[in-house]
Amino acid sequence: MTERDLTVPVERLDRMIYEIRGQKVMLDADLTAVYGVETRILVQAVKRNRQRFPADFIFQLTEQEWDSLRSQIVISKGKGGRRYRPYVFTEHGAIMAAMVLNSPQAVHMSVFVVRAFLKMRAALSDNRELSRKLAALETELKERLNVHEAAIVTILQRVMDIIDPPALPAPPPARSKRWKLPASPWRS
Repeated sequence: MTERDLTVPVERLDRMIYEIRGQKVMLDADLTAVYGVETRILVQAVKRNRQRFPADFIFQLTEQEWDSLRSQIVISKGKGGRRYRPYVFTEHGAIMAAMVLNSPQAVHMSVFVVRAFLKMRAALSDNRELSRKLAALETELKERLNVHEAAIVTILQRVMDIIDPPALPAPPPARSKRWKLPASPWRS
């Protein structure tokens, strides 16, 4: 089976991975499109093999999560749509789904699904590293700005002193030239 024979092109796998509850997941409908089976077949296989799908492999979306996701990916809420909230599969759940489906396409595509999850994880790691570097750069620039800002304020103060020098202090009051003698007891 070549990549051209696949139901879903490998390039689109990245766009089928969402972040929900802090985990990278794929919707059951997207996973079935990749594995070439119907959604109901996947859900039946999961229910038959429940012990292979712990809570960290698969979970069902809440009504609020489903409404939010539906608005993001523009899925119809009409009568032709789903009757229940979808299940989502983590990376390990997607691999386990390929194992329980046991179809040749599911087994073949599980490798591409794992690679897509790894690619998303690497992108997330790169973004975190980039965020950390940007925060360090911002801190350094703020420190430099504070130093430059203080220097600029000092320079502006000196320029203002040159342009408009401060007023000279008032001269001390002039003393009268007449001497007053202290009152003497002999003078009357």
